[in-house]
Amino acid sequence: MSIWAKRFGTMLLTGLFLAGCSSTIPDLIKRVPKDNIQVDEVQQKPDEYLDSLVRWGGTILQVENLAEKTHIEVLGRKLSSNGKPDSTSRSQGRFKIALQGFKEPEEFPKDRLITVYGKLTEVIEGQVGTYNYRYPIVEPKAFYLWSKERNYRHHDYYDPFYYPWHPYWYRYPYPYYW
Repeated sequence: MSIWAKRFGTMLLTGLFLAGCSSTIPDLIKRVPKDNIQVDEVQQKPDEYLDSLVRWGGTILQVENLAEKTHIEVLGRKLSSNGKPDSTSRSQGRFKIALQGFKEPEEFPKDRLITVYGKLTEVIEGQVGTYNYRYPIVEPKAFYLWSKERNYRHHDYYDPFYYPWHPYWYRYPYPYYW
């Protein structure tokens, strides 16, 4: 084997290794703050937790553009170790992310998952329907909008060629293409 083939092989393996190790998730999103304060704790004792660092995430409910900032209302969810919200977990309360300036609401679509790492700046009064609600406000140091989750539907398919070994109407839990 020539020296060039060895070098090319080494470069190829190094490139594949580095590509596999790279991640687009910001490091702050992966980091759990020291106190790991939850949304409901802040709603009960708002003054105690102001200026604390939090890492919260959940499902986007709506986007509200104000005069100088944009509030993203989020239904808080439990986070995995890498910071991704578990869309099947129970609600941990609502909070708002305060982004500076105007943000296009279409860039933060309803039901998308988002995680924020930032400072808890205030708790404001708002309404959910006719119910008075306390919204903790987080000014982000970093946030991450997770890619859209795909829901796959199960279809039952059968394979008539399986007859001698399985019942004729044997059903597959995955699409079977002829």
